[in-house]
Amino acid sequence: MKILDRYILITFLRTFFSVFIIFMFIFVLQGVWLYISDLAGKDLDVSVTAKFILYFMPKLIPLVVPLTVLLSSIMVFGNFAENYEFAAMKSTGISLQRAMRSLSVFIVALGIGCFFFANNVIPWGEYNFYNIRRNIAKVKPALAIAEGQFNEIGNINIKVDKKSGDRGQFLEGVLIHQKSVARIGNYKVIVSEKGELKSSPDSNILQLELINGNYYEEIVNKDVRKNANKPHAQSYFDNYIINVDLEILNSEDLDSKNHSGRYNMLDVDQLNYTIDSLKNKRKEDYKSLSKTLYNRSTFSALNQNIEPIKKDTVFTDTFLDLFITNNKIQILNQAINSINSTRQIIDSNKTTLQTKNIWINKHTIALHDKFVLAFACVILFFVGAPLGALIRKGGLGLPMVIAIVLFLTYHFFGIFAKNSAEKGSFSPIIGSWLSTAVMLPLSIYLTTRATNDKGVFQFDAIIIPLKRLFTPKSKLQLSESDTKSYNYYKKYSIEELVRIIKKQEDFDLDKKPKEIALHNLLNRNIPLEGLKSEGLDITDKLITAKAILKDYKDYSKTSLVSFSIGAVLLALHFVFKNNKLPEIAEASLSLSIVASVFFIIYGVVDAVVYSKFYKTIEQVGKQINPILLILSLPLYPIKYVFLRNQIDRDFYLSCLQNIK
Repeated sequence: MKILDRYILITFLRTFFSVFIIFMFIFVLQGVWLYISDLAGKDLDVSVTAKFILYFMPKLIPLVVPLTVLLSSIMVFGNFAENYEFAAMKSTGISLQRAMRSLSVFIVALGIGCFFFANNVIPWGEYNFYNIRRNIAKVKPALAIAEGQFNEIGNINIKVDKKSGDRGQFLEGVLIHQKSVARIGNYKVIVSEKGELKSSPDSNILQLELINGNYYEEIVNKDVRKNANKPHAQSYFDNYIINVDLEILNSEDLDSKNHSGRYNMLDVDQLNYTIDSLKNKRKEDYKSLSKTLYNRSTFSALNQNIEPIKKDTVFTDTFLDLFITNNKIQILNQAINSINSTRQIIDSNKTTLQTKNIWINKHTIALHDKFVLAFACVILFFVGAPLGALIRKGGLGLPMVIAIVLFLTYHFFGIFAKNSAEKGSFSPIIGSWLSTAVMLPLSIYLTTRATNDKGVFQFDAIIIPLKRLFTPKSKLQLSESDTKSYNYYKKYSIEELVRIIKKQEDFDLDKKPKEIALHNLLNRNIPLEGLKSEGLDITDKLITAKAILKDYKDYSKTSLVSFSIGAVLLALHFVFKNNKLPEIAEASLSLSIVASVFFIIYGVVDAVVYSKFYKTIEQVGKQINPILLILSLPLYPIKYVFLRNQIDRDFYLSCLQNIK
């Protein structure tokens, strides 16, 4: 290894491990906040807490390592560029790719190491993390209940005023809302003065013994009239025991984004085997469902005891006319019963099959995530290294901001894609690889720009066409000689320009000087009323058209804003819906509908004003067709740009023709 390669590698490793430790510490603190906030002050042993954190740390690697690679590469190469070390390398003929060679080997090795870590260590950590939570809940059941707040455990919500005892097992002031599988709501309430938590390390059952309390239950009758008297049951007890299955406590609470974390405990071979088994089981379920539907249809017994009327001629009537009335009734009743039975079977199996598909998708995503981590390290390095060389800034300031923005983009793309893929919106393979695929073109682009020693972005190629698109084309297309005349006329006063216009009009001379002079006046944003007072002949229709033009621009701009807000809110509705935020999704949809209503109203108004404008300047042929108006609503932004430029130019040409 050459001295330069050793120097770059050592500099990168020093920064890499420093940043890695900092980020790992930050994410561990976040884990403490998420998972152990309810355990603080509950008399947990230090060794138990240390194991809890140790088993939690492996699952942080897919977050910490890519972010560390990205930030470290930006910092190191930004520092090289800022201190002119890259300039020194380039002066000796060393390119960016040559400088990145040793680090590229290290990053590829790191990616391979991350794959084996994700395949072996992370499943080990997930397995032990799940079991230590399960053991804590069994040995110290009081940890599942915090004082002064409702805690959901299984099918009960429990609140206690005070806890005591060496394990917090003695409770005072117990209030319980017990759920019912038959109906939704708090219909059962239990209140007791004292309680005690009992459990055994060998049992999955948490036993809650209540002492000296009352039991209340609201009775809901099928007859609505009987519910008017608010019937209920009330009883007093000295002792009352409630059993809670601790498996419920340790299932979904492990990871709020998943129904269960069990698939995170498997390596590649186990995942492939499980996915294959689940797909075979799904095929068997579909076959079983189809067989059940066929048997319920009673198709095989359809021709028994039902004989059609024999006809010698070609039959042209309806099918039922082949049978007598009694058989018709029998056939119709059998068809109705078969349809109702089929619908019930399909509805009952729909949720089950959807859940199984989600379960298969989660296993598929977990399998591909192990490979994605390895590729993400490599791709993010080729994003960060050239980006650092381009921004020429080291340290923890600007590189930190850029790295966090890029990583959040990468991370949120991954979250949204995986959540959508789990529900079957698209392939789980795409959901796993989408965020990495988004970063791949960026890495190629930045590496190419840095190699050619260009800026991060060349905005002129984008900005200039946009300026041409959005700038109103109301000005005359002047030749080179006319442009010189136009610039010369800029020195003239308003009175002098008015004299030029009137002189050309009175003596019927060349119209070009008049057009250039009037062009100069209009570009000075002088009101038409002001030009009229200077002696120019300006019709009232032209002044009215100018006012209508201003109204059209206001209405069309409001329509464009309403359209944009409605489109953004509609997109957010689907994003929130796919990420299990139904309340925010419904609010976004409602606001999107409101914005769309405003857009339609103002769109119709600006179309009316548009037609009124052309009627005023006596160009009736350019009025908007109602059918085209409706068809163009989805493409309103394009229509807005096109019509705004057109109406500005038509008004300008009308001024040239009518002002004398």
